[in-house]
Amino acid sequence: MTRVLVADDSSTMRKIILRSLNAVGIKDITEAGDGNEAVNLFAPGKFDLVLTDWNMPGKTGLEVLKAIREQDKAIPVIMVTTEAEKSRVLEAIQAGVSDYLVKPFTADALREKLEKHEKK
Repeated sequence: MTRVLVADDSSTMRKIILRSLNAVGIKDITEAGDGNEAVNLFAPGKFDLVLTDWNMPGKTGLEVLKAIREQDKAIPVIMVTTEAEKSRVLEAIQAGVSDYLVKPFTADALREKLEKHEKK
């Protein structure tokens, strides 16, 4: 996996995610500062993975997920969130989320999720 779209409205969180991705050898990263930007940047075949925050202005992570699923059913989409309520988790699973990464996370936790969803 090499091309990653990172959507988070917190520039600090994007930097943390970028550093974690760099630590696991991923350098081809595109940043989106909100959900609308993420949807505008996404195109099938352009990315190998999407990491999106749940709570963002414009479009939420769930809305980003749904918009991506309309274009690409197979790309891994990992929701980065502090939200752990079961109702939200179920909603995201029904919408086609691939996995969850709960903040705060380590580079090792991110690596595990990436390896789990890597194209074989």
